[in-house]
Amino acid sequence: MLFHSPEFIFGFIPLSLLGFFLLARHSHALALAWLTAASLFFYAWWNPVWLPLLLTSIGFNFCAGHTIAERVRHEVAHTESSAGFARASSRTLLMGSIAANIALLVYFKYAAFAVNSLALLANSPVHLDAGELPLGISFFTFTQIAFLVDVQQRKAADFDPLRYGLFVTYFPHLIAGPILHHKEMMPQFAKADIFKFSADRLADGSVMFILGLFKKSVLADAFAGYANPAFAAAATHDISFFEAWGAALSYTMQIYFDFSGYCDMAIGLALMIGVQLPMNFHSPYKARNIADFWRRWHMTLSRFLRDYLYIPLGGNRRGLARQQVNLMVTMLLGGLWHGAGWTFVIWGGLHGLYLMVFHSWQRALGSLGSGAPGAALQRVTAPLAWLLTFTAVVIAWVFFRSPDVHSALSMLRGMAGLNGALLPDQIIHFVPALGRVADGLGKVPYLANGTVMGCVEMALMLAMGLLIALAAPTVPQLSTRWRYALVIPCAALALQRVVYGQASEFLYFQF
Repeated sequence: MLFHSPEFIFGFIPLSLLGFFLLARHSHALALAWLTAASLFFYAWWNPVWLPLLLTSIGFNFCAGHTIAERVRHEVAHTESSAGFARASSRTLLMGSIAANIALLVYFKYAAFAVNSLALLANSPVHLDAGELPLGISFFTFTQIAFLVDVQQRKAADFDPLRYGLFVTYFPHLIAGPILHHKEMMPQFAKADIFKFSADRLADGSVMFILGLFKKSVLADAFAGYANPAFAAAATHDISFFEAWGAALSYTMQIYFDFSGYCDMAIGLALMIGVQLPMNFHSPYKARNIADFWRRWHMTLSRFLRDYLYIPLGGNRRGLARQQVNLMVTMLLGGLWHGAGWTFVIWGGLHGLYLMVFHSWQRALGSLGSGAPGAALQRVTAPLAWLLTFTAVVIAWVFFRSPDVHSALSMLRGMAGLNGALLPDQIIHFVPALGRVADGLGKVPYLANGTVMGCVEMALMLAMGLLIALAAPTVPQLSTRWRYALVIPCAALALQRVVYGQASEFLYFQF
């Protein structure tokens, strides 16, 4: 069941909200149970065979968290030398629990990739086909790993089983994030305010949902129509400079509006009952350096990688060389989190390299001091810094999108002009024909087949998409007046696509 499908919009949302608020009049526990059951139904709609896996993961991590909390309390009350301190320490239990979660993720997501990669290195004919990936496994696994770490660090103390189950399964974030912290969600589920219906909250949440729906169903799916054919063609033959850049830029817009739209819809759905999900996007294509990009793109994943991987590895506390290694390891694992394939590893490695170069440059720039010379240099180079950052991100997206390394390299050769930098033949022939427009558009044959107009349309769409991504503020920052001014045309266009179009899955569903 997709957020932008008719059955979700016109069936699931009204029924889940109606049941929640009606039951809340009699019992808050029943209302939370209803919302949890609705979330499980939402998950099982895709493939009920994975529901026991999700429930097992929730049960295991809840019990593990409770046990770790008991050990932490015991450790606080006793010293290591105490006679009764024979059981495993909280840290040992934490490592074992995290290992169990990672093992689950590796089995379903990375087993085939690991076996096939080793077979390739050993020149062995062994091949393992990748099975179906349980929906949202990366998201609910990372969410619960963060919970276990927070418990061991005494940052999580609410062990109500009903609220914990809802924390993990809450349908707005279950499938594709954002990655949540226990401490930012559990208190909200205990607040009496969320159980009282509010027309204002419903209206604000609906506006957020509709604007996100517009991003996905109108903008992202339109850019997919330009990106998908070119990336498919790159797997079989060389493509030209303009085709390659058109595809790469189209995918750059597609993934932004697709995932940003999902997050806006998730925030809107949660807001309908007064629950605040964290922001996941903050105009990432405005970034003037790659570190700022990662502070703006998929913010909850960046937070997770920073807090639970980069900082425990040592962060920037042990000198530049160690920081560079930590950055590369973090981004390589971040790439692998997105998918089991060498294209994702290379994508993560590229971003790791970008960050290494950036931090080295920052150190060199720091030698100029924070006074007038350094500030003046930054002002002068700001447009170039933005262009360089954006171009680097686009190049990395090529690997992220391509089905294999060969296709990605083919696309990059096209972008570099190695396959020819001429305009498509139709446009070359079309230019002289412009002089004959006065004789009637019927004499311009290339308007009829749509090729030229398709190129013009793509250029206009890219310009509009980039303008929206750069100039428009994020939806939560919009004033109420602007939100309602935008929502009517966006709703009309988006709902037309929902009713008459074919809903496509969100890109991050595959992760």
